Amino acid sequence: MIIFGEKYNFIKLEYEKIKKIFTKIEYIQHKDSNLKEILCRIRDLIIKNKPELIVLNTKAAFSAEIIKYLKNSGLKGSKYTTIECFLEEYLYKYYIPEDNLDLSFLKNIKSYSKWQYFQKRVIDYFGVFWLIFFSWPIVLYSVYRIKKESPKGPILFKQKRVGFNGKEFECAKFRSMYTNLGYSNPYTQKDDPRIFPWGRIMRKTRIDELPQMINILKGEMHLIGPRAEWNELVQKYEKEIPCYNKRHLIAPGVTGWAQVNYPYGTNIEDAKQKLMYDLYYIKHWNIGLELKIVWMTAMTVVAKKGV
Repeated sequence: MIIFGEKYNFIKLEYEKIKKIFTKIEYIQHKDSNLKEILCRIRDLIIKNKPELIVLNTKAAFSAEIIKYLKNSGLKGSKYTTIECFLEEYLYKYYIPEDNLDLSFLKNIKSYSKWQYFQKRVIDYFGVFWLIFFSWPIVLYSVYRIKKESPKGPILFKQKRVGFNGKEFECAKFRSMYTNLGYSNPYTQKDDPRIFPWGRIMRKTRIDELPQMINILKGEMHLIGPRAEWNELVQKYEKEIPCYNKRHLIAPGVTGWAQVNYPYGTNIEDAKQKLMYDLYYIKHWNIGLELKIVWMTAMTVVAKKGV
């Protein structure tokens, strides 16, 4: 595969996924290069490597000569695509530009139709029924352990989160932190001293999120959807990330496409990366994708990759 340009910078996690598909990756810089140099570099790499795919990853407009070359015999046995299409087809995420100059890419990001919403609610109720059926012993045990390890404080931790259409609601979770250390830091750190022992187990296995079944039944959340973010973080993200509010076209979920594809985030770039997965999920929602997320979530829990 040849990546032409530097409009989008791939992160390490993405390189690992790409290398499972394409054994060799070559790069061609577009910035500060003249047309002759670019064409020679493309020709040499195509002759040498016979790439399956060329990804057009540049902000600059392609000249007629480059487009003509990519369409002619120089690409025998190969195909080319834009970075936007590549991210959707191979990495299952939606490209977000660095600025707000062109928002046409948002035209396919829409909320659920009435039929889709009906299907989502059926999945929600079905999922909650089986969660209650299988999890009630661990729910009772968690209540016992929380009272034992951190008696000073409530069983549930409730926090204002942003939901459908930007409306706030109180998201319920099992409390996993001591109450006397404060919650000034919105992000959980590795080996965070605020977390008591059973709380750490609950977070890794996502047991702490079981009380969100209440939010699902109330219609404030779905079983699957974008992560329900803290209202103060949302205000920050909306100022710095283009179209961040589009993730609120649907209600948040206990688990989701971003959660199973990207690790726990601690900064703006992480929030942007997760948004790219959320927008892909909204655009491509179907029952098959829903079932895939359920399976990937189960595997994540089994592997204890939760945070």
